Amino acid sequence: MPKLTIQDLQRMREQAKQTMNLRSQNARAKVTVHMGTCGISSGAREVMAALLAEIEGSGTTDVMVTTAGCAGLCSREPMATVELLGEAPVKYVDLTPAKMRKLFHLHVLGKKVVVEYALAVGSETTA
Repeated sequence: MPKLTIQDLQRMREQAKQTMNLRSQNARAKVTVHMGTCGISSGAREVMAALLAEIEGSGTTDVMVTTAGCAGLCSREPMATVELLGEAPVKYVDLTPAKMRKLFHLHVLGKKVVVEYALAVGSETTA
């Protein structure tokens, strides 16, 4: 294995810092990609990769990205939930990488719900 250079270490540090920013609690938006077995087999990894690439490409640093298991609607996977600070969460279904890129730009950055991909607005509650 070749020796690491100072430049290699700096690059690794910057990558780690970006990852920490994406998972910080001081975010104005949170995107949860459902990564249960059914989601992964339906393409959730590719949806997550598209989201992370859009965040990185846009230079956005105030979006928290997280994962969750199956949301119980296996036939509608891949799914993601977008939560903007002070607004109700929106669950999106039947996602593709292209749809996730659109969601990122329109909903996360533009604060506009993409109705054609949305399943529900609000949180599930038990009475």
